[in-house]
Amino acid sequence: MTLILMPVVAQTVIMMVNGNVGTGIAVAGAFGLVRFRSMQYKAEDILLIFVAVTIGLATSIGYIGFASLFTFIVCVIMTVFKKTGNFGRQHLELRITCPESMNYAEELNDVFEKFTASSELLSVRTTNMGSLFKLTYDVVMKNRNEIQNFINELRIRNSNLEINLGVFPEVSE
Repeated sequence: MTLILMPVVAQTVIMMVNGNVGTGIAVAGAFGLVRFRSMQYKAEDILLIFVAVTIGLATSIGYIGFASLFTFIVCVIMTVFKKTGNFGRQHLELRITCPESMNYAEELNDVFEKFTASSELLSVRTTNMGSLFKLTYDVVMKNRNEIQNFINELRIRNSNLEINLGVFPEVSE
């Protein structure tokens, strides 16, 4: 969704600036501050900030009708993306702790096949003096109503150790 809407936002900003050097510098500064001075957890977050700045720019220049039309179009596009197929599927991060004796590659595959549309192992980490593995997966659920059953199946396999499933913000260490 961000890849489709961001060019629309950029084109609208360019239309609004339209050769006015002072406005162009002000907009570049505003976008720079927004991008590098605020914490965005998802691409959609930064898109919404840019959309808000673009609407503010259009209204401040005096194009209130255009700003209203732009807002309406962006809202319609976002609603369509949220309501339709793959765009409505959200990638979730699964963090699961397993005992070192467990062959996680084989023992978890059937659970992933049963409950997820796709799954990818992102990282493997050892913890607790090497006696536990901390696995991180990127998963897309087939049916979001089956999350509890998915977690219950995983708990059976990993000896009831810690499991986290959700959308987690990127944290730089």
